[in-house]
Amino acid sequence: MKTNMGLWIDHRKAVIVTVSGSGEETRVIKSKAEKQPGRSDGVRSTTPYESQKVQADGRQDIKFADQLRLYYDEVISVLRDADSIFLFGPGEAKGELKKRLEDTHPDNLIRTVETSDQMTDPQIAAKVREYFK
Repeated sequence: MKTNMGLWIDHRKAVIVTVSGSGEETRVIKSKAEKQPGRSDGVRSTTPYESQKVQADGRQDIKFADQLRLYYDEVISVLRDADSIFLFGPGEAKGELKKRLEDTHPDNLIRTVETSDQMTDPQIAAKVREYFK
């Protein structure tokens, strides 16, 4: 039985839709990667010296890269059962994951990489169904 997977991904979440002979399943994986840790939802602090509480850029970049690595590893662990993968999303994450997949799984499971806008989970599932039809 062939298992096809569609993956919509950005740096905040991944939506994986599995289409096989036994039906369809959707799974969401949230990323814990923060571009600017220490700030909440873009709200500026009213306390003085707030900038001193936030880590320096170099350490932030390293922490962000480590968090992304763990996030991509979690996504890849779900994709292990796939016979073919349709990869799409709005930003750089799809290209980063494609490169990581090619490094760890050289059997070229990715059939198509496509840029798309933000989508709801049902829209993602419909697009994956249509692609593998």
